[in-house]
Formats: sequence, C-alpha cells, structure tokens
Amino acid sequence: MTAPIPLTEGGSLYDRIGPEALAALVRRFYTRVAADPDLAPIFPADLTLTAEKQLAFLTGFLGGPPLYHQRFGHPRLRARHLPFPITPTRARAWLACMNAALRETPEIAEADAHELYAALSRVAVHMVNTPEEAPAPRAEPGQLFSID
Repeated sequence: MTAPIPLTEGGSLYDRIGPEALAALVRRFYTRVAADPDLAPIFPADLTLTAEKQLAFLTGFLGGPPLYHQRFGHPRLRARHLPFPITPTRARAWLACMNAALRETPEIAEADAHELYAALSRVAVHMVNTPEEAPAPRAEPGQLFSID
C-alpha cells in the first residue's frame, strides 16, 4: 500500500496537486481529525509531527520525492497502525475528514481530488485492524439478564 500512484497524462498526482495545495490539505484534514469524536482519542493532542509525517508520506505516495522514506524509513503503514484500534467506523471517519478537507481545498482540481480520495479509500480499508465493538445485549421488556 505504499507504492506511488502511477503517472497519468499531466504527470504524477503530486505534480498536478503541488506541494502547497497538499500541505494545505493536510492542515485542513488534521483540524478536522482533532475535532472528530471517533478519531481524536487515538491521535496525540499535538498533531504537529503527525501532520509532518502525513505530508511526507503523501508526497511520496502521490509520486513526489520520497520524503517519508528519507526521514522515517519505510512507512510499513499497517504495522505502524497496529497499536491503534482502527475500526470500520474510524476508517469511515478518517475518510470523511479527508473528503471534507478535499472539498475545502479548491487549489486541488476536482478530478485530482477524486483520484486521491479513491486511492486513500483503499488505504483506509487496508488499515482496519479492529472489529466494531459488539453492542451490549439488550433486554426485551420484562426480560431479566442473569449473571452466570
């Protein structure tokens, strides 16, 4: 899941989006992550380094310079995320934050935003490592639960 998105007409997705728009996207994204009730609990209070890492990763992932590899080594995305309970709900919340950030970043062309979102959707599904918590059993009216 760390191979760059392939080149298309017009260059890499990184070339088409550009470093400034990508940095703006990451800033907007983490503003939303910090406020999201499903995501905030699994992120540090200070998102500065997290945002730096995300920008470095996305730069290489989209076909730009391999900044993440140079600064932090191989991304090992799934392994690096295993300590955090990433449920399907959290993956959807992550994608919702990214979708909103993409919509708030007019410097990214709509077609490029769709391409990026599609690629990140595949990554988000790959990162899920924890099933949803099973809901507590509910008693029917008049039914009592016994503790055995």
